[in-house]
Amino acid sequence: MNIVSLDKLEVAGKRVLLRCDLNVPLKDGVITDDGRIRASLPTIQYLIAQGASVIITAHLGRPKGERKPELSLAPVAIRLGELLGKKIAFSSEITGAASVVSSLGAGDVLLLENIRYEAAETSKDEAERLVLAKELASYADCFVSDGFGAVHRKHASVYDVAKLLPHAAGYLVAAEVEVLKKLTDNPERPYGVVLGGAKVSDKIGVISNLLDKVNVLAIGGGMLFTFLAAQGKEIGKSLVETDLIPTVQELLQRAEKLGVTILLPTDIVVAPEFNIDAQPTTVNADAIPSDQMGLDIGPDTAASFARAIEECKTVFWNGPMGVFEFPNFAHGTKVVAAALTKVSGISVVGGGDSAAAVRKLGFADADFGYISTGGGASLEYLEGKELPGITALA
Repeated sequence: MNIVSLDKLEVAGKRVLLRCDLNVPLKDGVITDDGRIRASLPTIQYLIAQGASVIITAHLGRPKGERKPELSLAPVAIRLGELLGKKIAFSSEITGAASVVSSLGAGDVLLLENIRYEAAETSKDEAERLVLAKELASYADCFVSDGFGAVHRKHASVYDVAKLLPHAAGYLVAAEVEVLKKLTDNPERPYGVVLGGAKVSDKIGVISNLLDKVNVLAIGGGMLFTFLAAQGKEIGKSLVETDLIPTVQELLQRAEKLGVTILLPTDIVVAPEFNIDAQPTTVNADAIPSDQMGLDIGPDTAASFARAIEECKTVFWNGPMGVFEFPNFAHGTKVVAAALTKVSGISVVGGGDSAAAVRKLGFADADFGYISTGGGASLEYLEGKELPGITALA
């Protein structure tokens, strides 16, 4: 699919509605990872340089149509201003912001409050979404979509508004789509995928779609215990989705027929409870005690995953290998991240918790081939699903 590129859109001296992904983690009102704000800067800086007036719409969390002060974008406006080196106007209103918009001059930037405070943003009723989209469209002459983390949503500020204004993809969305094409259209081989995270249900679709495309698939995180259970192994108190055991068994059989190597842990780091101070013990993957839960892949597994990753020319990683937020259970994730930095071809960190993990563990974005800003959007693309926010840009 060909999407309209930013340089093909006339933005000089225009009012531009810009959809960004500024959904950053906050703790007590403080931004703990500004990666998504930084990823939005190139498009914003380009628009400013062109003399456009920029009206940014974005979301934070899932307020579900309610005004929740802890999900306000006000701290984001401050951080964005610091990174741009200029004052950013902030509107606590989303609809009814026309007077603020009209006061903007060339090169000015306005951030509207959390778009998901408006129930219509995420409504399944197209007519409801359209009312909000028309209000947003009335603020601007054209629309630029640069919030990749939301393009898999049919939301008013992502999908509907693109149909009402001349539009283009921002630099971030264009770069994300280009990288994902490299993972799906003739990837350089060997091609490895590393999947982690809590639930196998979140990854079943992408595993199924990638099985006939990859050479190696490594499974870690909480989801690995459903795989071990599918092999009849004792998993103790570990997280498991028992209803998906038959599906996982079918995937394992299919992988074997396709000649795809599925790497599962041979050792696990366990603890009696999910707690930052829990004492870790390493056990064989087929000997997890009944009163223990797995919280990380073991050191032998991490080393074998790393060897497999380093032999690949293309690697996609989504989901931590363990509870990386707890130092005692971060080793597996850190070893996998380090292996990705040594890939001679392209290594892609697939957004969400994976991106947060590599930064928390001391890695720089530049250490990897690419860090995606949209975990869910990346996964749906790799599942072969159509992304509404991308199709709207054609």
